[in-house]
Amino acid sequence: MVSTGQTPQATPERIFNSLNGYQQTEALKAAIKLEIFTAIGEGKSTPQAIAERTKAAERGVRILCDYLTIHGFLTKTNGKYALAADAALFLDKRSPAYMGSVADFLTGEAQADGHRRMTEAVRKGGTVKAESPFDPDAPMWVLFAQAMKPLMMMPAQGIAQEMAKGGKTKKVLDIAASHGVFGIAVAQHNPEAHIYAVDWPKVLEAATQNAKAMGVGARHHLIAGSAFDVEFGEGYDLVLITNFLHHFDVPTCVKFLKKCHKAMAPGGRAAILEFVPNPDRVTPPTAAAFSLIMLAGTPAGDAYTFDEIKKMCTDAGFSRVDMSAAMVGVENLVVAWK
Repeated sequence: MVSTGQTPQATPERIFNSLNGYQQTEALKAAIKLEIFTAIGEGKSTPQAIAERTKAAERGVRILCDYLTIHGFLTKTNGKYALAADAALFLDKRSPAYMGSVADFLTGEAQADGHRRMTEAVRKGGTVKAESPFDPDAPMWVLFAQAMKPLMMMPAQGIAQEMAKGGKTKKVLDIAASHGVFGIAVAQHNPEAHIYAVDWPKVLEAATQNAKAMGVGARHHLIAGSAFDVEFGEGYDLVLITNFLHHFDVPTCVKFLKKCHKAMAPGGRAAILEFVPNPDRVTPPTAAAFSLIMLAGTPAGDAYTFDEIKKMCTDAGFSRVDMSAAMVGVENLVVAWK
């Protein structure tokens, strides 16, 4: 192709679409609630059939399904819809990997409030939400524990498989355990492992229920309270620090990691799961963009690069820190050795 030397003409399309971005959120949430993806997975491929299955208006279904097709969740051929690969795996209720429940937390008022006040948050350099994200009675964390379990099942299994390569693990500390699936997965891969789950009392109720349902209830123990305040004990072969450090600034993270290091047995490991952007802080997109969520929702949290996490760990006394190649979804696993 011969270059004309002309600069592509700018259009307002990206700006228009970004300002209307909330529409994609609401459309996907509506499709989950109406079980549109499940209906199509069952073979209901026309607007009429989907409308009958979902008890919705045919016009509404057709417009919604066209919109979902535009955004890649569905495909459309000769007037019939089919599921894209990710929609089939994660949004069809018949799938064991179904994660539709995460919409309740990700689109909830606690999350939306901080983002609606983004201008103020940028000026302040941290959240301006009235509700503290670290209030032990905040209902958002109970909702998180109930809703986010499906999204965390895949990374939990990935971490458990990776940690099993290091030999037997008998005593495990699960920080901010929430739904408990990270510790539960380790227990499933290590028949001798006992899990000590740390979180606020109301949140731990979900972890207890999940541990019983997943067959490790007898080896799942509770340490109720703030991870910064409670006594951990000692002798842990593995400490799970999953989706935790990003809520806090660097000095707070280092202080906390020192506490974890002290509780570990010689040669013990810490498994740290985080959204880890590249040093340019704009790639990969999902990990890098996570810092905006922390700006809107926490006083000083951030998405930390691997070098930043490594320095936190070495400053806390860890002797070795590596980025693992384990498959843990859109996040990364960092392993630190005592």
